[in-house]
Amino acid sequence: MEYRNLGKSGLKVSALSLGSWVTFGKQVDVKLAKKLMSIAYEAGINFFDNAEVYGQGASEIIMGKALKELGWERDSYIISSKVFFGRKKDPLPTQKGLSRKHIMEACDQALESLQLDYLDLFYCHRPDPEVPTKEIVFAMNDLIKQGKILYWGTSEWEGTRIMHAHAIAEKYNLLGPVMEQPQYNLFVRRKVEVEFDYIYKTVGLGTTVWSPLASGYLTGKYLKNEKVNGRLNIEGYEWLYETILGTKPEEKKKAVEQFVAYAQELGYTPAQLALAWTVKKPFVSTVILGASKPEQLKENLKALDISNKLSEEEIEKIEKKMYPASDLDC
Repeated sequence: MEYRNLGKSGLKVSALSLGSWVTFGKQVDVKLAKKLMSIAYEAGINFFDNAEVYGQGASEIIMGKALKELGWERDSYIISSKVFFGRKKDPLPTQKGLSRKHIMEACDQALESLQLDYLDLFYCHRPDPEVPTKEIVFAMNDLIKQGKILYWGTSEWEGTRIMHAHAIAEKYNLLGPVMEQPQYNLFVRRKVEVEFDYIYKTVGLGTTVWSPLASGYLTGKYLKNEKVNGRLNIEGYEWLYETILGTKPEEKKKAVEQFVAYAQELGYTPAQLALAWTVKKPFVSTVILGASKPEQLKENLKALDISNKLSEEEIEKIEKKMYPASDLDC
């Protein structure tokens, strides 16, 4: 396993990590969670990602039970949670968002569910235009002072909001957001590659990227059968299809067909090649894997070795095949 600094912090995070979105509490119980987390841990993965909204809180409970039974040394792994959406299907106004009240209470709920004394990483899961950024920065720093979290960050925030948070933190001698968790894959590139470029070069920013396989669409399994068993067809996640395909479904389908053929030419699975391309990028701290089957996770863990073998020419060929379908072609 390769370990990278999370932005300009001193925290070393594994280049590949394991997330629980969609899977834990939906497809994965405690027994399977232990199996998947053990495979990841033994491969060198030290970061396990979670959020209050995943499974409406069930994901954190399952991961917490798994961690308790696995008995790993607490200083050997990194755990995250996120605050914004709340845990309930129809949360009350005080049970969601980024008010100081919800931030503090969501952190306590995460610690209780995960059975931990502190969170390594705590994210603002989305921006909240109804809450002053100053309130968010101070709340997160109070959690750090209380020893409940070590680092705080954002997820799906615009670059300007991140920089505004840093400006406030600097003014009051506080800690700004260390990391951002954006969607990043061969379709979705503009924010991570273009919008965040200035942030990398100035205050610094770690990226813990999600959906590197575009919810499985980059694997090619949806090309022949759109109703195939997969994340895009799980009840409650139908909105992902529109998010992934957007306004260019035919361009994306054609691009994936070319990408799948090129992966086969190189001797890799499309999933491995898509992950390898993502982890190759120097501004990516860690790529979050999602898995509901042990064999699936084991195959995708090979992506790091593949990434180290990819040449610049191969990277260029991949991007050329996908370019018409990516958001860089706007």
